[in-house]
Amino acid sequence: MATICKKAVKLFGARMINDAQGVMLMDMEIQKQHVIPVAILTASDRSSRGERADLSGKVIKEIVEKAGWEAVSYKIVPDEKQVLKKELIHLSDDMKVALVLITGGTGLAPRDFTPEATLEVIDKEVPGLAEAMRRESLKKTPHAMLSRAVCGIRKHTLIINLPGSPRAVQECLDTIMPALPHALELLRGAVADCGSSEIN
Repeated sequence: MATICKKAVKLFGARMINDAQGVMLMDMEIQKQHVIPVAILTASDRSSRGERADLSGKVIKEIVEKAGWEAVSYKIVPDEKQVLKKELIHLSDDMKVALVLITGGTGLAPRDFTPEATLEVIDKEVPGLAEAMRRESLKKTPHAMLSRAVCGIRKHTLIINLPGSPRAVQECLDTIMPALPHALELLRGAVADCGSSEIN
């Protein structure tokens, strides 16, 4: 009996089929990709100096691990646009992670540069993700309309800006998580036709 990676099936929506002997098979590329590699990046001057615990980053890590994904990188950096850009480029181009979740720096404060750093490194925006997060957050607080978070792709990496508060991070990820596996399939070319139910 062939060994089946259940995590890959769950996370990438792989279609398993039976061959003539009843052996479960799946796309070999998907079989090799056991989990989604995720990078967690916290943008915070105070946390980078050790003056405040990074509670939001820990919440993201817990959610990632609970989903069966792998946090391959977790880093706290100051609210410096050039530093953020350098980290995002490294995570995408060198580490080639599938997903970057960056928390903090999305508001109106003078040191909030996360959206600007993201926009300067991505190839395309994915506005629907940010719109969905803001729409859901507005049900909880009017302050959600002050968020400038953006989401986009650089090469084969999806970069998502998240709020700085732990509760808002939880709420936003709960909103968009159902769409992420399919988005990552599309980025890696695993879905040839969005209207088809099969992966070729």
